Amino acid sequence: MFKYLCLNPISTVGTEKFSKTYEQTDNIAEADGILVRSAAMHDMELPENLLAVARAGAGVNNIPLDKCAEKGIVVFNTPGANANGVKELVIAGMLLASRDVVGGIEWVLANQDKEDIAKAAEKAKKNFAGTEVRDKKLGIIGLGAIGVKVANVAKYLGMEVYGYDPYVSVDAAWNLNRDVKHALSVDEIYENCDIITIHVPLMDATKGMISQGAIAKMKDGVILLNFARDLLVDEKAVLDGIKAGKIRKYVSDFPNPVTAGKEGCIVIPHLGASTEESEDNCAKMAVEELMDYLENGNIINSVNYPKCDMGICTQAGRVAIFHKNIANMITKFTACFGDNGINISDMTNKSKGEVAYTMLDIEAPASEEMIQTLSSIPGVFRVRVIK
Repeated sequence: MFKYLCLNPISTVGTEKFSKTYEQTDNIAEADGILVRSAAMHDMELPENLLAVARAGAGVNNIPLDKCAEKGIVVFNTPGANANGVKELVIAGMLLASRDVVGGIEWVLANQDKEDIAKAAEKAKKNFAGTEVRDKKLGIIGLGAIGVKVANVAKYLGMEVYGYDPYVSVDAAWNLNRDVKHALSVDEIYENCDIITIHVPLMDATKGMISQGAIAKMKDGVILLNFARDLLVDEKAVLDGIKAGKIRKYVSDFPNPVTAGKEGCIVIPHLGASTEESEDNCAKMAVEELMDYLENGNIINSVNYPKCDMGICTQAGRVAIFHKNIANMITKFTACFGDNGINISDMTNKSKGEVAYTMLDIEAPASEEMIQTLSSIPGVFRVRVIK
């Protein structure tokens, strides 16, 4: 029996996928797995028996990744599960910025009691005239699940699309419209595009990347869209750019005192993935990842451990070892099994940065003494008997 804890409300479409061998608990001390959305976990005391954390969403800033890695706790996310919902809002944000729909609606609300509102509107509407997106140059920084979808829709809207991502995956490349132009540098996006949207993860290397210097390279009257993370953008520099006429509109999905209510800013209350479908998709993927790991030891879509999939174990036993990514570890592991007369029928070892994950299928069950021996090897974080 596995026990799981939900730190946030999780769609029942996902939790209904748990089999009868799973039981929900409110006590973190007895949880094998945690499902989370936005709850802050950095100051939480993580129990020794906790095996995994599954985030029903893409961002994992609320989870202590290094701390989890050192404890052999696998952290999953759900990339792409909410991509369609975010894509649709990005397109909506682009249209709202290009055509002053918001300003027009606010004018109607302010003049709703006028008898001659229709006649007045004909005179006022010139104040809200905008531009079409067709034939405009759209620059997309980051061609992950969301960026690719935005690019493909933009092509159907008749836009000239530039994409920049030095780490674009093979899957993303296959799904990308072949007419999207590959920018060789982010400066090419800044210098050529009328509209720029950013879709990269928040890391030390990307924090504040839309800086005063970056804005200075952009075309006059550029539209900026930020549906990724607010800290990717120096928003004070954006306000300066709006005042100077450099930036026509800034659309953000992250309300904060810097931009909320400011002229030239369209700020949306973090609605990117807030659709019924996105929440269902994220919940289903998170639960499936958690179940496959707890039952089989397979790791899919982890942010702190490498991908590793050996399917369902058909041998007498399966052991998983979390350890530092250093030399000679495999030799020590296999020697331990050999010294105990246990044959290894299959094995895989994958690494990610400073950590590694080794799974071994064995032809006889591992004894408690063997597990203790493996656990005592320097550099080992955790040993888990899966079967």
